Amino acid sequence: MAHHAYGDLGLFIDGDWLAPSDAALAPVANPATGEILAHLPLAGFADLDAALESARQGFRTWRKVPAYDRAKLLRRAADLIRERLDRIALVLTLEQGKPLAEARAEVNGAADMFDWFADEGRRACGRVIPARQRGGRLTALREPVGPIAAFTPWNFPAITPARKIAAALAAGCSCILKPAEETPATALELARALDDSGLPLGVLNVVFGDPAEVAERLIRSPVIRKISFTGSAAVGARIAGLAAEGVKPVIMELGGHAPVIVCEDVDADAVAALSVAAKFRNAGQICISPTRFLVHDTLFDRFTTRFAEAARALTVGDGRDPAVQVGPLSNRRRVDAMERLIGDARDRGARCLAGGRRIDGPGLFFQPTVLADVPLDADAMSVEPFGPLALVNRFSTLDEALREANRLPQGLAAYAFTRSSRRAADLSDGLESGLVGLNSYGIAFAEAPFGGVKESGYGSEGGAEGLDAYLVNKTVAELPME
Repeated sequence: MAHHAYGDLGLFIDGDWLAPSDAALAPVANPATGEILAHLPLAGFADLDAALESARQGFRTWRKVPAYDRAKLLRRAADLIRERLDRIALVLTLEQGKPLAEARAEVNGAADMFDWFADEGRRACGRVIPARQRGGRLTALREPVGPIAAFTPWNFPAITPARKIAAALAAGCSCILKPAEETPATALELARALDDSGLPLGVLNVVFGDPAEVAERLIRSPVIRKISFTGSAAVGARIAGLAAEGVKPVIMELGGHAPVIVCEDVDADAVAALSVAAKFRNAGQICISPTRFLVHDTLFDRFTTRFAEAARALTVGDGRDPAVQVGPLSNRRRVDAMERLIGDARDRGARCLAGGRRIDGPGLFFQPTVLADVPLDADAMSVEPFGPLALVNRFSTLDEALREANRLPQGLAAYAFTRSSRRAADLSDGLESGLVGLNSYGIAFAEAPFGGVKESGYGSEGGAEGLDAYLVNKTVAELPME
């Protein structure tokens, strides 16, 4: 029996909400309490094959629906998500842990995704190319690529599925979504809003299961024409390899290790306050989380003092408590990783200015942690912490800071703070990153492309580019018959 505020779980296949009687079940726990919220049915091969056939048929239906009418349905879904904001946000906090205020902002952001792509889908325009022969016509059409397989992680269980579903559906594609098994209910709430808005059967299917088995079954199917994946680089490489076997394109949004360059001409106290809020949002479990703070020598002591003070003052606890600013880590793997990375850094000489330990109790809580003067050979300087850990080091020249910022093979997000327009230009040009925030940690918007470079992936989600990712070109050359 599910937790009363959480609800029952199932698969969503061909418009039906299913809990197969013979399905294996996985417990879904509240990371703040350890309480089992519900048991999630996992799809078997027969369920996955049913979802594939449903997506095949759904695509045949949906691609024929005019973009104007697809837009109306997606906007209805956005409105329903906003109407159900409080319920969906509570479900998100129960299964993922983040504070309710963050959950509400995320659910609102998911609704924005559906609104944005509803409108953008009406602008999937081709073009007419001047023909070489009188009476001829040469056109380039934009058409949906076909059924999509989308894989999303547990850290943002509303906004990440919404970014993929909204773009794929706006383009005229059908979609099979496999969310993280740790956070299933939030994605199912998005599917429910679309279903209640009148989405035709098969246009969206939601499945759960053994991640490797599901990925292999879906990607190797001839039904699936493109894959969208958000997650770790290691899993992304395996997904890309599977897709390559079938010559299928992939959108990859992988991990990061975001640098922050704090120049000598800024207010150290103000930037420290902004930085603490950004670093410990979602307990640092964000692919674009600011992590490697590179602070000019002249500001280093003041910045680190203020940063550590603010980190120590944060209230950690159950996200349902309005006073809580930092929730739990989402799974025990992150707690163990934090302890290992912090221990390694301290053994190599890093100074711990705040936190450093797990918090006793049934929940997966960890102190907001600040390490200073962290040697480059510490694992934390190269391995994405994906937790409440800030690393603060000093620099003397901008070239030195840029070299360190660009040292890693990841290039998802980078940030910098300066009052100098010349320096801002040098930073925006010099940072090797798909996303750059100058004097701001706000870099993710429905209307702008989101994606990384180097080993952080390829392809973009969001913006006009996010719609384009689900479209293919068709050139039509026509001559009149004599």
